[in-house]
Amino acid sequence: MYPYASLATIACVALYNVTVLGVGAARRKHGVSAPATDGPPDFQVRLRVQMNTLEQLAVALPAIWLCAIWVGDGWAGLGGGAWFVGRALYARAYVAAPSKRGPGFILAMLATTAMLLAATLAAIAHLI
Repeated sequence: MYPYASLATIACVALYNVTVLGVGAARRKHGVSAPATDGPPDFQVRLRVQMNTLEQLAVALPAIWLCAIWVGDGWAGLGGGAWFVGRALYARAYVAAPSKRGPGFILAMLATTAMLLAATLAAIAHLI
């Protein structure tokens, strides 16, 4: 059982869903019909937040679960929680002022890197 990794995964996917809803709202607000991906800056920023979150989610989810399996559920929950906080800060900052998105990006990237590194070292240790 992995309750912390599961809750972190749920939170991360929910955050992604919030970014999807933000793009939909921006499409309606600015009259940007699908499949268009160009529009006013507010729409473009929200689309970038969604796509960047999706790109990072593809790495973060395996990192959470590899960390849970090899290192422990609590550590995976902590790392996944840090990723969630970082990406939420990133999204909020990007929408407000794209140049201020760095701290959230760094926090999420450090969380992913830590989980992957910990899982890698634990898997290698298992082989030795």
